[in-house]
Amino acid sequence: MARDMVRRWIVAAVAALLLSAALTGCTKANEEQPEPEPRKEVVRLDYWTPFSGGDNQFMTEMVERFNKEQSEIVVVQTNSRLDDYYTRLRTAILSGNAPDIAIIHTTSMPQFVQNGYIEDVTAAAEQVGLDLSQLNSNIRESTEYNGQSYAVPLDTHALVMYYNKKHLRQAGVLDEATGKPLIEPGEQGFRQFLEQIRQAIPADVAPMAMPSTRIDSVWLWWSLYNQLEGGGIFYNEQGQAAFNNPQALRALAFIDELYKDGLIGANINDSFKLFYDGKAAVLFLGMWGTGAFEKSPELELGVITVPVLYDRPAQWGDSHSLAIPKKHNMTDEKRRAAMLFSKWMVEHGELWAQAGHVPSMTKVVESEAFNRLEYRNDYAAAADYVVYWPRHPKQWSMIEILIAEFERMIYDKQTPEEALRHAQLKVDAALEE
Repeated sequence: MARDMVRRWIVAAVAALLLSAALTGCTKANEEQPEPEPRKEVVRLDYWTPFSGGDNQFMTEMVERFNKEQSEIVVVQTNSRLDDYYTRLRTAILSGNAPDIAIIHTTSMPQFVQNGYIEDVTAAAEQVGLDLSQLNSNIRESTEYNGQSYAVPLDTHALVMYYNKKHLRQAGVLDEATGKPLIEPGEQGFRQFLEQIRQAIPADVAPMAMPSTRIDSVWLWWSLYNQLEGGGIFYNEQGQAAFNNPQALRALAFIDELYKDGLIGANINDSFKLFYDGKAAVLFLGMWGTGAFEKSPELELGVITVPVLYDRPAQWGDSHSLAIPKKHNMTDEKRRAAMLFSKWMVEHGELWAQAGHVPSMTKVVESEAFNRLEYRNDYAAAADYVVYWPRHPKQWSMIEILIAEFERMIYDKQTPEEALRHAQLKVDAALEE
Protein backbone atom coordinates (compact mmCIF):
# COMPACT_ATOMS: atom_id res chain seq x y z
CA MET A 1 0.00 0.00 0.00
CA ALA A 2 2.84 2.35 0.82
CA ARG A 3 4.40 1.60 -2.55
CA ASP A 4 1.06 2.36 -4.27
CA MET A 5 0.80 5.68 -2.43
CA VAL A 6 4.35 6.64 -3.47
CA ARG A 7 3.61 5.63 -7.04
CA ARG A 8 0.41 7.70 -7.08
CA TRP A 9 2.30 10.68 -5.59
CA ILE A 10 5.02 10.50 -8.27
CA VAL A 11 2.43 10.20 -11.05
CA ALA A 12 0.55 13.23 -9.65
CA ALA A 13 3.73 15.26 -9.36
CA VAL A 14 4.79 14.48 -12.93
CA ALA A 15 1.31 15.34 -14.17
CA ALA A 16 1.42 18.62 -12.32
CA LEU A 17 4.78 19.43 -13.81
CA LEU A 18 3.58 18.60 -17.32
CA LEU A 19 0.45 20.70 -16.83
CA SER A 20 2.52 23.62 -15.56
CA ALA A 21 4.86 23.38 -18.55
CA ALA A 22 1.94 23.23 -20.93
CA LEU A 23 0.30 26.25 -19.32
CA THR A 24 3.57 28.18 -19.40
CA GLY A 25 4.04 27.31 -23.08
CA CYS A 26 0.54 28.51 -23.87
CA THR A 27 1.12 31.76 -22.01
CA LYS A 28 4.35 32.48 -23.99
CA ALA A 29 2.69 31.51 -27.24
CA ASN A 30 -0.13 33.94 -26.56
CA GLU A 31 2.15 36.86 -25.53
CA GLU A 32 2.40 39.69 -28.12
CA GLN A 33 5.76 39.28 -29.82
CA PRO A 34 7.66 42.23 -31.38
CA GLU A 35 7.39 42.22 -35.16
CA PRO A 36 10.66 41.71 -36.98
CA GLU A 37 12.14 44.83 -38.57
CA PRO A 38 11.21 44.98 -42.25
CA ARG A 39 14.27 44.36 -44.35
CA LYS A 40 15.33 47.54 -46.14
CA GLU A 41 16.26 47.25 -49.77
CA VAL A 42 19.58 48.85 -50.62
CA VAL A 43 19.11 51.89 -52.85
CA ARG A 44 21.42 51.85 -55.86
CA LEU A 45 22.52 55.21 -57.26
CA ASP A 46 24.04 55.46 -60.72
CA TYR A 47 26.56 58.31 -60.57
CA TRP A 48 28.22 59.82 -63.65
CA THR A 49 31.47 61.81 -63.51
CA PRO A 50 33.79 63.40 -66.12
CA PHE A 51 37.08 63.19 -64.24
CA SER A 52 40.52 62.23 -65.45
CA GLY A 53 43.91 61.62 -63.85
CA GLY A 54 44.20 62.34 -60.16
CA ASP A 55 40.68 63.77 -59.87
CA ASN A 56 39.16 60.44 -60.77
CA GLN A 57 41.30 58.60 -58.23
CA PHE A 58 40.23 60.91 -55.38
CA MET A 59 36.56 60.77 -56.41
CA THR A 60 36.62 56.96 -56.59
CA GLU A 61 38.12 56.79 -53.10
CA MET A 62 35.36 59.05 -51.76
CA VAL A 63 32.64 56.92 -53.33
CA GLU A 64 34.18 53.76 -51.87
CA ARG A 65 34.36 55.33 -48.42
CA PHE A 66 30.73 56.47 -48.58
CA ASN A 67 29.64 52.95 -49.52
CA LYS A 68 31.57 51.47 -46.60
CA GLU A 69 30.30 53.92 -43.98
CA GLN A 70 26.61 53.08 -44.40
CA SER A 71 24.52 50.17 -45.67
CA GLU A 72 21.39 51.81 -47.10
CA ILE A 73 22.83 53.28 -50.31
CA VAL A 74 25.25 51.91 -52.87
CA VAL A 75 26.73 54.42 -55.28
CA VAL A 76 27.98 53.01 -58.57
CA GLN A 77 30.29 55.44 -60.33
CA THR A 78 30.69 55.61 -64.12
CA ASN A 79 33.51 57.86 -65.28
CA SER A 80 33.77 59.24 -68.82
CA ARG A 81 36.11 61.47 -70.77
CA LEU A 82 35.16 65.13 -70.53
CA ASP A 83 35.38 65.45 -74.33
CA ASP A 84 32.05 63.69 -74.90
CA TYR A 85 30.65 63.62 -71.36
CA TYR A 86 27.97 66.29 -71.80
CA THR A 87 26.84 64.92 -75.15
CA ARG A 88 26.37 61.50 -73.53
CA LEU A 89 24.58 63.00 -70.52
CA ARG A 90 22.13 65.02 -72.64
CA THR A 91 21.42 61.98 -74.80
CA ALA A 92 20.82 59.81 -71.73
CA ILE A 93 18.40 62.35 -70.26
CA LEU A 94 16.43 62.70 -73.51
CA SER A 95 16.23 58.93 -74.00
CA GLY A 96 15.07 58.27 -70.45
CA ASN A 97 18.31 56.52 -69.43
CA ALA A 98 19.80 59.24 -67.26
CA PRO A 99 21.88 58.45 -64.17
CA ASP A 100 20.41 59.19 -60.75
CA ILE A 101 23.04 61.82 -59.98
CA ALA A 102 25.75 63.44 -62.08
CA ILE A 103 28.56 65.96 -61.92
CA ILE A 104 27.84 69.11 -63.92
CA HIS A 105 30.27 72.02 -64.24
CA THR A 106 28.81 75.41 -63.39
CA THR A 107 29.74 76.63 -66.89
CA SER A 108 27.54 73.91 -68.43
CA MET A 109 24.58 74.34 -66.09
CA PRO A 110 22.62 77.04 -67.99
CA GLN A 111 21.69 74.71 -70.85
CA PHE A 112 20.60 72.00 -68.39
CA VAL A 113 18.48 74.41 -66.35
CA GLN A 114 16.95 76.17 -69.36
CA ASN A 115 15.99 72.91 -71.04
CA GLY A 116 14.59 71.38 -67.85
CA TYR A 117 17.17 68.60 -67.82
CA ILE A 118 17.94 68.75 -64.09
CA GLU A 119 15.81 69.05 -60.98
CA ASP A 120 15.45 71.94 -58.57
CA VAL A 121 17.03 70.46 -55.42
CA THR A 122 16.11 73.21 -52.94
CA ALA A 123 13.37 71.25 -51.15
CA ALA A 124 15.19 67.90 -51.42
CA ALA A 125 18.27 69.38 -49.72
CA GLU A 126 16.16 70.75 -46.87
CA GLN A 127 14.47 67.38 -46.34
CA VAL A 128 17.80 65.65 -45.61
CA GLY A 129 19.10 68.47 -43.42
CA LEU A 130 21.53 69.93 -45.95
CA ASP A 131 21.70 73.65 -45.19
CA LEU A 132 22.89 75.21 -48.44
CA SER A 133 23.47 78.53 -46.67
CA GLN A 134 26.49 76.87 -45.04
CA LEU A 135 28.23 76.81 -48.42
CA ASN A 136 30.50 79.61 -49.62
CA SER A 137 28.08 82.21 -51.01
CA ASN A 138 30.07 82.87 -54.21
CA ILE A 139 30.16 79.15 -55.01
CA ARG A 140 26.55 78.50 -53.97
CA GLU A 141 25.14 81.35 -56.04
CA SER A 142 26.75 79.90 -59.16
CA THR A 143 24.18 77.07 -58.99
CA GLU A 144 21.14 79.20 -58.15
CA TYR A 145 18.59 80.30 -60.75
CA ASN A 146 15.67 82.56 -59.80
CA GLY A 147 16.49 81.96 -56.15
CA GLN A 148 16.34 78.16 -56.43
CA SER A 149 19.24 75.69 -56.23
CA TYR A 150 19.67 73.33 -59.16
CA ALA A 151 22.71 71.49 -57.86
CA VAL A 152 24.88 71.04 -54.78
CA PRO A 153 28.28 72.59 -55.55
CA LEU A 154 31.13 70.43 -54.36
CA ASP A 155 34.02 72.85 -54.84
CA THR A 156 35.57 75.65 -56.75
CA HIS A 157 38.58 75.01 -58.95
CA ALA A 158 40.08 78.33 -59.89
CA LEU A 159 43.15 79.43 -61.78
CA VAL A 160 46.19 79.73 -59.49
CA MET A 161 49.88 80.51 -59.92
CA TYR A 162 52.27 77.63 -59.24
CA TYR A 163 55.98 78.33 -58.85
CA ASN A 164 59.18 76.40 -58.28
CA LYS A 165 60.88 77.92 -55.24
CA LYS A 166 64.24 76.65 -56.44
CA HIS A 167 64.15 78.84 -59.56
CA LEU A 168 62.70 81.86 -57.75
CA ARG A 169 65.35 81.61 -55.05
CA GLN A 170 68.05 81.49 -57.70
CA ALA A 171 66.64 84.69 -59.20
CA GLY A 172 66.33 86.46 -55.84
CA VAL A 173 62.54 86.83 -56.10
CA LEU A 174 61.53 84.52 -53.26
CA ASP A 175 60.74 85.69 -49.73
CA GLU A 176 62.40 82.97 -47.69
CA ALA A 177 60.47 83.93 -44.54
CA THR A 178 57.07 83.31 -46.12
CA GLY A 179 57.93 81.14 -49.12
CA LYS A 180 55.99 83.60 -51.30
CA PRO A 181 57.20 85.23 -54.54
CA LEU A 182 58.37 88.83 -54.49
CA ILE A 183 56.32 90.60 -57.18
CA GLU A 184 56.10 94.36 -57.50
CA PRO A 185 52.65 95.84 -58.33
CA GLY A 186 51.14 96.08 -61.78
CA GLU A 187 51.99 94.79 -65.23
CA GLN A 188 55.53 96.14 -65.03
CA GLY A 189 56.10 94.50 -61.66
CA PHE A 190 55.08 91.09 -63.00
CA ARG A 191 57.18 91.53 -66.15
CA GLN A 192 60.20 92.43 -64.04
CA PHE A 193 59.58 89.37 -61.86
CA LEU A 194 59.74 87.10 -64.92
CA GLU A 195 62.73 88.99 -66.39
CA GLN A 196 64.75 88.40 -63.23
CA ILE A 197 63.89 84.73 -63.36
CA ARG A 198 64.91 84.46 -67.01
CA GLN A 199 68.30 86.04 -66.32
CA ALA A 200 69.07 83.62 -63.48
CA ILE A 201 67.81 80.21 -64.59
CA PRO A 202 69.24 77.76 -67.16
CA ALA A 203 68.34 78.38 -70.81
CA ASP A 204 66.26 75.19 -70.99
CA VAL A 205 63.90 76.38 -68.22
CA ALA A 206 60.91 78.55 -69.15
CA PRO A 207 60.34 81.60 -66.94
CA MET A 208 56.61 80.96 -67.35
CA ALA A 209 54.84 78.01 -68.98
CA MET A 210 51.58 78.20 -70.87
CA PRO A 211 50.48 76.16 -73.88
CA SER A 212 50.45 77.81 -77.29
CA THR A 213 47.10 76.10 -77.88
CA ARG A 214 44.20 75.06 -75.63
CA ILE A 215 42.20 77.17 -73.19
CA ASP A 216 44.89 78.28 -70.72
CA SER A 217 45.48 81.73 -72.21
CA VAL A 218 41.71 82.32 -72.22
CA TRP A 219 41.54 81.54 -68.49
CA LEU A 220 44.35 84.01 -67.76
CA TRP A 221 42.76 86.68 -69.97
CA TRP A 222 39.38 86.29 -68.25
CA SER A 223 41.11 86.60 -64.85
CA LEU A 224 43.03 89.77 -65.72
CA TYR A 225 40.11 91.29 -67.63
CA ASN A 226 37.94 90.94 -64.52
CA GLN A 227 40.65 92.55 -62.36
CA LEU A 228 40.22 95.81 -64.29
CA GLU A 229 37.69 98.40 -63.23
CA GLY A 230 34.86 98.23 -65.76
CA GLY A 231 36.08 94.88 -67.07
CA GLY A 232 34.51 91.44 -67.12
CA ILE A 233 31.69 92.23 -69.56
CA PHE A 234 31.02 89.44 -72.06
CA TYR A 235 27.47 90.27 -73.27
CA ASN A 236 25.62 93.58 -73.22
CA GLU A 237 22.04 94.07 -72.08
CA GLN A 238 20.78 93.20 -75.53
CA GLY A 239 22.52 89.84 -75.35
CA GLN A 240 25.21 90.68 -77.90
CA ALA A 241 28.95 90.12 -77.46
CA ALA A 242 30.59 93.13 -75.79
CA PHE A 243 34.13 92.04 -74.91
CA ASN A 244 35.88 94.00 -77.66
CA ASN A 245 36.64 96.93 -75.37
CA PRO A 246 39.67 98.75 -73.88
CA GLN A 247 39.83 96.69 -70.69
CA ALA A 248 39.70 93.37 -72.52
CA LEU A 249 42.34 94.59 -74.98
CA ARG A 250 44.65 95.73 -72.20
CA ALA A 251 44.56 92.31 -70.54
CA LEU A 252 45.02 90.43 -73.83
CA ALA A 253 47.81 92.70 -75.08
CA PHE A 254 49.73 92.07 -71.86
CA ILE A 255 49.48 88.31 -72.31
CA ASP A 256 50.52 88.67 -75.96
CA GLU A 257 53.62 90.63 -74.89
CA LEU A 258 54.64 87.83 -72.54
CA TYR A 259 54.51 85.38 -75.45
CA LYS A 260 56.25 87.69 -77.91
CA ASP A 261 59.05 88.58 -75.47
CA GLY A 262 59.73 84.93 -74.67
CA LEU A 263 58.79 85.26 -71.01
CA ILE A 264 56.28 82.51 -71.76
CA GLY A 265 58.19 79.66 -73.37
CA ALA A 266 57.66 79.21 -77.10
CA ASN A 267 55.70 76.36 -78.67
CA ILE A 268 54.80 74.66 -75.40
CA ASN A 269 52.50 71.71 -75.85
CA ASP A 270 52.33 70.21 -72.35
CA SER A 271 52.90 72.94 -69.76
CA PHE A 272 51.80 70.60 -66.96
CA LYS A 273 54.62 68.13 -67.68
CA LEU A 274 57.13 70.92 -68.22
CA PHE A 275 56.47 72.36 -64.77
CA TYR A 276 56.21 68.92 -63.14
CA ASP A 277 59.67 68.07 -64.49
CA GLY A 278 61.18 71.26 -63.09
CA LYS A 279 61.59 72.90 -66.50
CA ALA A 280 59.43 75.95 -65.79
CA ALA A 281 59.60 78.48 -62.97
CA VAL A 282 55.97 79.68 -63.07
CA LEU A 283 52.76 78.05 -64.29
CA PHE A 284 49.15 79.28 -64.37
CA LEU A 285 46.79 76.33 -64.10
CA GLY A 286 43.72 75.26 -62.17
CA MET A 287 43.89 74.05 -58.58
CA TRP A 288 43.53 70.46 -59.72
CA GLY A 289 47.27 70.34 -60.41
CA THR A 290 48.17 70.57 -56.72
CA GLY A 291 47.63 66.91 -55.87
CA ALA A 292 50.05 65.85 -58.63
CA PHE A 293 52.64 68.61 -58.30
CA GLU A 294 53.20 68.02 -54.59
CA LYS A 295 54.39 64.51 -55.46
CA SER A 296 56.98 65.64 -58.01
CA PRO A 297 60.60 64.97 -56.97
CA GLU A 298 61.73 67.82 -59.26
CA LEU A 299 59.63 70.53 -57.62
CA GLU A 300 60.06 72.70 -54.58
CA LEU A 301 56.44 73.70 -54.88
CA GLY A 302 54.76 76.97 -54.06
CA VAL A 303 51.29 78.20 -55.05
CA ILE A 304 49.32 81.44 -54.67
CA THR A 305 46.14 82.97 -56.08
CA VAL A 306 46.45 84.88 -59.36
CA PRO A 307 48.48 88.02 -58.52
CA VAL A 308 46.46 91.25 -58.56
CA LEU A 309 47.98 93.22 -61.44
CA TYR A 310 45.18 95.76 -61.73
CA ASP A 311 42.35 97.08 -59.57
CA ARG A 312 40.91 94.11 -57.67
CA PRO A 313 41.42 90.38 -57.07
CA ALA A 314 39.79 88.05 -59.58
CA GLN A 315 40.54 84.70 -61.16
CA TRP A 316 38.73 82.42 -63.55
CA GLY A 317 37.07 79.46 -61.90
CA ASP A 318 34.44 76.79 -62.25
CA SER A 319 32.73 74.35 -59.88
CA HIS A 320 31.92 70.65 -59.91
CA SER A 321 28.31 70.34 -58.80
CA LEU A 322 26.12 67.36 -57.93
CA ALA A 323 22.89 67.50 -59.91
CA ILE A 324 19.86 65.20 -60.24
CA PRO A 325 18.97 64.65 -63.92
CA LYS A 326 15.27 64.55 -64.81
CA LYS A 327 14.09 60.93 -64.98
CA HIS A 328 10.71 59.42 -65.79
CA ASN A 329 11.10 56.83 -63.04
CA MET A 330 12.89 58.87 -60.36
CA THR A 331 11.44 57.76 -57.02
CA ASP A 332 11.33 59.79 -53.83
CA GLU A 333 13.51 57.13 -52.27
CA LYS A 334 16.23 57.59 -54.89
CA ARG A 335 15.96 61.37 -54.75
CA ARG A 336 16.45 61.28 -50.99
CA ALA A 337 19.42 58.91 -51.40
CA ALA A 338 20.98 61.23 -53.99
CA MET A 339 20.71 64.17 -51.60
CA LEU A 340 22.10 62.16 -48.67
CA PHE A 341 25.08 61.28 -50.87
CA SER A 342 25.47 64.96 -51.86
CA LYS A 343 25.30 66.00 -48.20
CA TRP A 344 27.99 63.49 -47.26
CA MET A 345 30.20 64.66 -50.13
CA VAL A 346 30.19 68.35 -49.20
CA GLU A 347 30.59 67.55 -45.50
CA HIS A 348 33.70 65.50 -46.35
CA GLY A 349 35.16 68.10 -48.67
CA GLU A 350 38.59 67.78 -47.10
CA LEU A 351 38.90 64.45 -48.92
CA TRP A 352 38.16 66.12 -52.26
CA ALA A 353 40.57 68.92 -51.35
CA GLN A 354 43.37 66.36 -51.58
CA ALA A 355 42.98 66.67 -55.35
CA GLY A 356 43.60 70.41 -54.97
CA HIS A 357 40.09 71.90 -55.03
CA VAL A 358 38.66 74.31 -52.45
CA PRO A 359 35.61 72.72 -50.73
CA SER A 360 32.28 74.55 -50.98
CA MET A 361 31.32 74.15 -47.32
CA THR A 362 32.72 76.93 -45.14
CA LYS A 363 33.14 74.81 -42.01
CA VAL A 364 35.21 72.30 -43.98
CA VAL A 365 37.58 75.04 -45.17
CA GLU A 366 37.91 76.16 -41.55
CA SER A 367 38.43 72.61 -40.25
CA GLU A 368 41.66 71.19 -38.89
CA ALA A 369 41.57 68.41 -41.48
CA PHE A 370 41.59 70.91 -44.37
CA ASN A 371 44.21 73.13 -42.78
CA ARG A 372 46.55 70.17 -42.32
CA LEU A 373 46.75 69.90 -46.12
CA GLU A 374 49.77 71.77 -47.41
CA TYR A 375 49.33 74.49 -50.08
CA ARG A 376 45.51 74.55 -50.08
CA ASN A 377 45.36 77.33 -47.50
CA ASP A 378 47.63 79.42 -49.72
CA TYR A 379 44.83 79.80 -52.25
CA ALA A 380 41.62 78.99 -50.35
CA ALA A 381 40.65 82.68 -50.42
CA ALA A 382 40.32 82.40 -54.21
CA ALA A 383 36.82 80.99 -53.65
CA ASP A 384 35.63 84.50 -52.73
CA TYR A 385 37.01 86.05 -55.92
CA VAL A 386 36.22 83.43 -58.54
CA VAL A 387 34.68 84.90 -61.69
CA TYR A 388 32.53 82.36 -63.48
CA TRP A 389 31.69 82.54 -67.17
CA PRO A 390 28.37 84.23 -68.01
CA ARG A 391 25.23 82.12 -67.79
CA HIS A 392 24.49 81.34 -71.39
CA PRO A 393 23.32 78.01 -72.86
CA LYS A 394 25.91 78.33 -75.66
CA GLN A 395 28.75 79.63 -73.50
CA TRP A 396 31.09 76.72 -74.15
CA SER A 397 30.80 77.28 -77.90
CA MET A 398 31.69 80.94 -77.34
CA ILE A 399 34.76 79.95 -75.35
CA GLU A 400 35.89 77.71 -78.20
CA ILE A 401 35.75 80.74 -80.50
CA LEU A 402 38.03 82.64 -78.10
CA ILE A 403 40.45 79.71 -77.95
CA ALA A 404 40.77 79.62 -81.75
CA GLU A 405 41.28 83.37 -82.09
CA PHE A 406 43.79 83.56 -79.22
CA GLU A 407 45.79 80.72 -80.77
CA ARG A 408 46.08 82.68 -84.01
CA MET A 409 47.36 85.64 -82.00
CA ILE A 410 49.91 83.51 -80.13
CA TYR A 411 51.24 82.17 -83.44
CA ASP A 412 51.57 85.77 -84.70
CA LYS A 413 48.80 85.41 -87.29
CA GLN A 414 46.89 88.41 -85.92
CA THR A 415 47.17 91.18 -83.34
CA PRO A 416 45.31 91.28 -80.01
CA GLU A 417 43.00 93.93 -81.51
CA GLU A 418 42.18 91.63 -84.42
CA ALA A 419 41.73 88.64 -82.13
CA LEU A 420 39.07 90.42 -80.07
CA ARG A 421 37.35 91.92 -83.10
CA HIS A 422 37.17 88.60 -84.96
CA ALA A 423 36.06 86.73 -81.83
CA GLN A 424 33.26 89.21 -81.17
CA LEU A 425 31.99 88.99 -84.75
CA LYS A 426 31.99 85.18 -84.61
CA VAL A 427 30.26 85.09 -81.22
CA ASP A 428 27.51 87.39 -82.51
CA ALA A 429 27.08 85.17 -85.57
CA ALA A 430 26.87 82.06 -83.38
CA LEU A 431 24.26 83.72 -81.18
CA GLU A 432 21.99 84.17 -84.19
CA GLU A 433 22.12 80.50 -85.20
